[in-house]
Amino acid sequence: MEIQGLQEARKAVNEIDWDMTPEEAVTLYLEWGNNWSHGKHLIKSKNDVSFYFVVNTWDNPPRAILIRRNSDEAAELAEIPLPQDLSDRFLDQVGHTKGVYAVTGEIRVWLEELLLKSEGLSES
Repeated sequence: MEIQGLQEARKAVNEIDWDMTPEEAVTLYLEWGNNWSHGKHLIKSKNDVSFYFVVNTWDNPPRAILIRRNSDEAAELAEIPLPQDLSDRFLDQVGHTKGVYAVTGEIRVWLEELLLKSEGLSES
């Protein structure tokens, strides 16, 4: 799904947890009983859901992927290739290592601007 898919996923866009990392998602949703030790809220049912972005560097260019995660699954709702300059800086930061990473501040700003434009809330 491209950026248009984000427009259709209004709830997800409005509920993005910008601080969620792939590691934290595993702790919250997959490592039952481990959550209390991290001072996080406990996941009590399949209705407890998080929406968050990750950066996947397995393909070229790296992609920002919007994830919907509950205790049953992690579903990819949208996939957005990173622009070349942003991609190059991110890959330098992670040592050009293939993987799935949390978004950086720079990528968050870019995604927020992209989401605003797609919603028609930006002047540009």
